[in-house]
Amino acid sequence: MTGTTTTKGAAAAAPTPLSAAYRTVWRWHFWAGLISLPFLMLMALTGAIYLFKPEIDDWQTRRVAAIAAPSAANATLPSAWTRAALAEIPGRVASVLVPARADRAVRVTVEATDGSRRAVFVDPANARVTGHVPAEGLTETVKKIHSLILFGPGLNIVVEIVAGWAIILVATGIFLWWPRPREAGVVTVRARAGRPLWRDIHAVTGLYAGAAIAFLAVTGMPWSAVWGDQVMGAARQAGFGRPAAPAASEWVHAEHADAPLGVGWSLEHAGMTAPAAPIALDRVLASVEASGLPRPYAVTLPASPDRAVTAAFQNTRSEDARVLYLDRSGIPLRDVTAADFGTGARAFEWGIAVHQGTQYGQINRWIMLLACVAVWVLSVSALMMWWKRRPKGRLAAPVAPPGPRAKVAVLAIVLPLAILYPLTGLSLVVAVVLDRIVARVRRPASTAPV
Repeated sequence: MTGTTTTKGAAAAAPTPLSAAYRTVWRWHFWAGLISLPFLMLMALTGAIYLFKPEIDDWQTRRVAAIAAPSAANATLPSAWTRAALAEIPGRVASVLVPARADRAVRVTVEATDGSRRAVFVDPANARVTGHVPAEGLTETVKKIHSLILFGPGLNIVVEIVAGWAIILVATGIFLWWPRPREAGVVTVRARAGRPLWRDIHAVTGLYAGAAIAFLAVTGMPWSAVWGDQVMGAARQAGFGRPAAPAASEWVHAEHADAPLGVGWSLEHAGMTAPAAPIALDRVLASVEASGLPRPYAVTLPASPDRAVTAAFQNTRSEDARVLYLDRSGIPLRDVTAADFGTGARAFEWGIAVHQGTQYGQINRWIMLLACVAVWVLSVSALMMWWKRRPKGRLAAPVAPPGPRAKVAVLAIVLPLAILYPLTGLSLVVAVVLDRIVARVRRPASTAPV
């Protein structure tokens, strides 16, 4: 495995440059796995569950959301839906989700007076409340676990660190997998038992799933607290992001009502706006329907009077994204489609849609699911390999030979990633420092630390 040559009855010869590089990369592949595998296993499990969000959400709410398909003749006004929801759960209406299916109730999200958020389901045919559930269902909890936000806002930075180490795992794994003159599985599993079997399973699984795992790591970065916020912010400032949302116009003259709006007329006449008026939900939804916005769409009703009402298509493909901004009286302010996005926003949206398994239909979802399963296969096989080779009572990280040449391969792999993802780079520095401390403690003083 290390590539060193031995002679019977003699000590091992000095390692060649190739074997030295191999052993050094192997060592850092081990450390990358030790740091990231527990988190990757958690993210793979929660990510696999989240791939089935539509089915899970429908299963969880079917008891209260299922209705008889209404006819257009007896449909009630949207304002009746919100009145019914507020009569059931007093508070403020935050959003209304109009479903695509005719046999599903409208979902009204209410910020209750006790501070909770409830999803109230209303039959649009007769404005009858069919039931209510917590607004954050199972998949929202799974999503918070996946992003580690559930465990505290600061822990989201771990997502960036782990994603960076996952890419290092894949890159060093490719180096270790690269075919050499040795008895090991390359494209198929050759061994039949013991540690060689787990080694082959690990190598072959990594070969077929490595690209998908690296893709998941890269496309997960936009959700990270540091890299994601900084890069997305820079993209917006450079004009490569989404168009900025318009402010709500409270005073729109008739001669401007039908004109395409870049910025609202009221924004050009600062200080001349009237006091905030109630949101005319009936007219808002009438405008949304007249615009041809596909269902399902969610209408968000902002609490702040200076924010526009938004109606967003719940798209599954990035190129189908569409958001309609309206003022509180229902007059459209701006209609934004994916074509209006900057190149950065289009790239991010595409990556997120593929990451979530929706961009290319069922085949996309099953490939992402297989990648999540592969993370667990790689993790279990790595643990089994380590368990079968470790000396009792020791961590048994692979020992790298001394000398700068042995470290060139590792630096070539990890340095670009450390620069691209600063938090990963910072964690790499910490890992190097700890590695040197452990080396000095465990090795004789005459031995150079790695």
